[in-house]
Amino acid sequence: MIVDDNPVHLELYRMIVEQAGFRGVPVLVSYRGMQLPHDEPVDAVLLDYRLGPHISGYDAVLQVKERYPSAPILLLSDLYDLPSEAAPHVRAFVRKGNPEELLSTLRGILEKPM
Repeated sequence: MIVDDNPVHLELYRMIVEQAGFRGVPVLVSYRGMQLPHDEPVDAVLLDYRLGPHISGYDAVLQVKERYPSAPILLLSDLYDLPSEAAPHVRAFVRKGNPEELLSTLRGILEKPM
């Protein structure tokens, strides 16, 4: 699953993961919040941390963990470091703009479940 508030970024990340052989389920965060799917199997979550004024990245992390407690979260951000409040809830952190690192990290997460 891919969570972002920017439809262009959401489509870009979906294309990146699908070209690598994964299935990307997009979740657009809007002024109405985040509508997580109920009937989709979720093996991992790519989550943008800066989601605009309607929901904080930390709140999004908590909502995802509540709905999909066993799905590892890979946090995507233009921040330089993993935010400390999110650290206990996420498996990995990748800065935006490096699709090779994103895919490598995603593969590693899926190969080594916690």
